Amino acid sequence: MSIDDPAQTPHSAETCAVIDSLNEIGSQWRLVVLHDLQEGEKRFNELKRSTEASARTLSRVLDDLQETGYVTRRVEEDAPVATYYSLTAKGTSLAPVFDAVERWAEEWLRT
Repeated sequence: MSIDDPAQTPHSAETCAVIDSLNEIGSQWRLVVLHDLQEGEKRFNELKRSTEASARTLSRVLDDLQETGYVTRRVEEDAPVATYYSLTAKGTSLAPVFDAVERWAEEWLRT
């Protein structure tokens, strides 16, 4: 059996789904923002403080998450102008995943 031949790799279909998922949401900052927004809608500066991301990084990550359908952006034009971010149904659907990872981490990483 060759590792280079996906047809001969055990569980290749499952592995692909996991890898595809991690490629889409698996960057450090994407996960931090998605987890932080599980608490509800937040303004840009609130997210910047709570995630400790730089403005440039946070802006790039939020744009990526909007483009892939995990986050929605709402702008209030009243003075002062405020931009709010919240999870879409796709983003909210990750809540059980975060819960499961949290339980796993408590059992296996905090021993």
